[in-house]
Amino acid sequence: MSTPSAFGRRTAIKLGLAGAATVLAPRRARAQNPKEVKIALVVPLSGPWARQGKLKLVLYDTGDSAEKAKNAAQRLIAQEPDVVGGIGCWLSSFTLAATEVTERAELPWLTLSYSDLITGRGFKYVFQSSPTADAQATALLPRIVDLAAKAGSGRPTKVAFVGDNSASSVSFMKPIRDHVAKDLGLTIVADEVYTPPLADATTLVQKIRSGRPDFIVFQSTNVGDDKLLLDKFAERGITASTIPLVGGGGHWTVPELLKVAGKEHLEGMIVGLANWPGKAVGDLEKRFMAKTNEPWFGHDSIFPYAHVMIFKEALERTASTDRRKLGEMMHKIDLKDGPAKLFPDGRVKYDEVGRRVGAELCIVQWQKGRPVAVHPESIAVSKAIWPKLS
Repeated sequence: MSTPSAFGRRTAIKLGLAGAATVLAPRRARAQNPKEVKIALVVPLSGPWARQGKLKLVLYDTGDSAEKAKNAAQRLIAQEPDVVGGIGCWLSSFTLAATEVTERAELPWLTLSYSDLITGRGFKYVFQSSPTADAQATALLPRIVDLAAKAGSGRPTKVAFVGDNSASSVSFMKPIRDHVAKDLGLTIVADEVYTPPLADATTLVQKIRSGRPDFIVFQSTNVGDDKLLLDKFAERGITASTIPLVGGGGHWTVPELLKVAGKEHLEGMIVGLANWPGKAVGDLEKRFMAKTNEPWFGHDSIFPYAHVMIFKEALERTASTDRRKLGEMMHKIDLKDGPAKLFPDGRVKYDEVGRRVGAELCIVQWQKGRPVAVHPESIAVSKAIWPKLS
């Protein structure tokens, strides 16, 4: 477990939410029996996915493997019998392992993880706020093809993929291999898969380069692999300014990537992800940046903020810290205000399997040294730029 000092500027909820999240007694219940209401955060605080640990709540470190994530969930259940809900574990492989434990404990669990399997197991207490990887895959490629057409670059016909074998990447690629690419008239000229963390990208890049794709989709899942791939492609003369590069997931938009990969390698990079702050967040982004010294408010910051507020709404409506009642309420809530404004589609409602209804794919692009929203219209602050190919 990490100490609070380990977070530094990564602490996403230094806006007063840390206190609100650890003392979330429902309004009516608080007056009768004031006590702390604990919410757990089980995320990577060490290893290649470590950037994602943020909330100063009841913290447990997943480490760098699914087995360690499962162990962290088991320690949580054993050591925190009064915890009422949890958030995590960022990487889908970790979330799949941890929620096997939390489901048996009937602990309501909110996640931003993408894999379809997370809410495809018949669980009652797992709630997925992101569009699933299948939904993202189905939406992303048509949007990329449309961007190319609107930029006057012609319709792409060849695509290459490179990514790891984590659960979200597997879910993302399945519909693409099954039908999405074919439906769009795209030929997959390279489809390279590796086990993270990536040690050497030379062979992967050579195979992709030899396929001469019209654009390249990255399904890596951590900053270290992102940098290695970008560096190796740049060595071969391939950057987002010479051929469209498309990443997937919030790790492609964190400030650490800008530091290690460099502005020149990221400029023009297009990223599909599950959420991004829009116009409805008001001054929240400014307060977040002022409090944390982070240069922007993005995917990995808005999710924990939204999840704490969703738990707050459910707890207040339940007026109880009973896990079963809270889980039942999570299936009933239908919010179009409050935390709903933190999603581009403006709604928080979970269906019978725990997936958020109407969850919409977001697209951002690195422009002038920072990621900016370009899709959907509800959050867009800029138009997407497609490189002019010779």
